[in-house]
Amino acid sequence: MDRSGGRARHSGDLIASLSGRSPARNLHSDVLWELGLAIVSGQYAEGEILPPDSDLLDRFGVSRTVLREALKTLAAKGLIEARARIGTRVLPRNRWNLFDVDVLAWFFELGPEVGFLRSLAEVRIGIEIEAAALAAERSVPELSAALIACVEQMAIAETPADFARHDLEFHRLVAEASGNPFMASISALVEMALTAAFTISSPVNDPVALGVTVSVHRRIAEAIRDGDAHAARLAMRDAISQGFDRAAGRMEKEG
Repeated sequence: MDRSGGRARHSGDLIASLSGRSPARNLHSDVLWELGLAIVSGQYAEGEILPPDSDLLDRFGVSRTVLREALKTLAAKGLIEARARIGTRVLPRNRWNLFDVDVLAWFFELGPEVGFLRSLAEVRIGIEIEAAALAAERSVPELSAALIACVEQMAIAETPADFARHDLEFHRLVAEASGNPFMASISALVEMALTAAFTISSPVNDPVALGVTVSVHRRIAEAIRDGDAHAARLAMRDAISQGFDRAAGRMEKEG
């Protein structure tokens, strides 16, 4: 097991760093990462019983307490279920919590597919356009100014990572400005979608794409500032669709 923070933790660290979180660094998180990735990748198939604890302890070289905590965490994410006298079974995919940042990161670690990115975009459109509309209806000067400031930082970003951080902050602020606490609950999904898109094709590397992306985010910010819910909906839909199209286009070219 890679405890050096290398490839085995790449996606989780990337998402955490872009969103401003500090990625966990301990034995529990390492065991969790490897087991979670093994399940999502199909190494342990849906319905399959995981190896007994004794085998897993030998594999990871950790204490029984660390292993049990990792298994409890996987169970909480909907990936596994422990049954007396049967063992720990991998649950069907429709039971997995796809809004969980770790589960999303495991999918990303395998290499995002166009269909996966499309599903993320569809969910975002279903939720974020209404968040933008609510933000416009409940417009607060301070948050509106913060959105404009994010757009200005996006416009002058020199690296994909800098752009990604400001874009993530922009969408976080829209959720906050909506005044609906449930909107913030999809932050992991938004982070995953944006991180995947930026990793595949960042607009910073293309002046035309950068101009288009900054422009559509400016439209969102100005619509929210002006209290125009309809314009905010349209602009947010455009922003999400453009991001998906850019990433999908790059993947199709390289495929």
